[in-house]
Amino acid sequence: MGDNRPDNPAAIFHPLRPWLTRVAYRMLGSVADAEDVVQDAFIRWLRTERDSVREPEAFLRRIVTRLCLDQLKSARSRRETYIGPWLPEPVLDAEEETEDVTLPLMLALERLSPLERAAFLLHDIFGTSFEEVAAAIGRDVAACRQLASRARSHVREARPRFAVEKQRGLAIAQAFFDASRSGDLVELGAMLASDVEMHSDGGGKRPAAVRPLFGSRQVLQWHKALGVLFRKHGSKLIAIGSINGLPGFVTREADGELQTTALLIEEGRIAAIYVMRNPDKLKHLH
Repeated sequence: MGDNRPDNPAAIFHPLRPWLTRVAYRMLGSVADAEDVVQDAFIRWLRTERDSVREPEAFLRRIVTRLCLDQLKSARSRRETYIGPWLPEPVLDAEEETEDVTLPLMLALERLSPLERAAFLLHDIFGTSFEEVAAAIGRDVAACRQLASRARSHVREARPRFAVEKQRGLAIAQAFFDASRSGDLVELGAMLASDVEMHSDGGGKRPAAVRPLFGSRQVLQWHKALGVLFRKHGSKLIAIGSINGLPGFVTREADGELQTTALLIEEGRIAAIYVMRNPDKLKHLH
């Protein structure tokens, strides 16, 4: 039997770990980095004079936020040398979860300063008071309100405007998989919005479009070439589900590697396609 006494540091920390990991992942866009940050926070928690900590959850949230802010400073320089479009690591949402930060919103967060991102996520997404946000990021309350307000204006367009019913979204994902793998461009074209975008992250490790594709014509041309490869070498469907709050699917491609495809659907049409091919960002799905 484990020791569940309140003075046992692991017993206090363990129930908070999933929530802290969610915060860190939404700050960093990396599952591995988020897990490392939370583990680092646990080590710091073990070394803390815990008798003086009145609210462990708020205390740990501050630690995780500050560790994430430190990570973001180095991450920004790494992104500048990243090969091709950068996407956050895909996370398959559990059945019972309602995703609060979709993939387009995570991309919009990338354009914010680290402090703006922290203020927006902690207050607008996780419901933390501005007083707590101020303690977490080391700014006064008025400054935190301004940071969150600026962030809000930048990400407004990335918030979902039209909620797609879950089963309808999954049906469109299945139809997209079928049409893209069979090379049925007529069926594929009927699913796409005229201004559809496609973002493909290979990280320089696997072939992918070196820049985003814009418009149905470009996206269809790309899939016309892919259709030839799919018919020759196949693409195995592993799962259909929700990926970072969007309908999508996981496949195993001809090279044996996993791939995820997430679809932003607006008014029944596919408005954006997000394809993750970088094997370093798919390790957690194996």
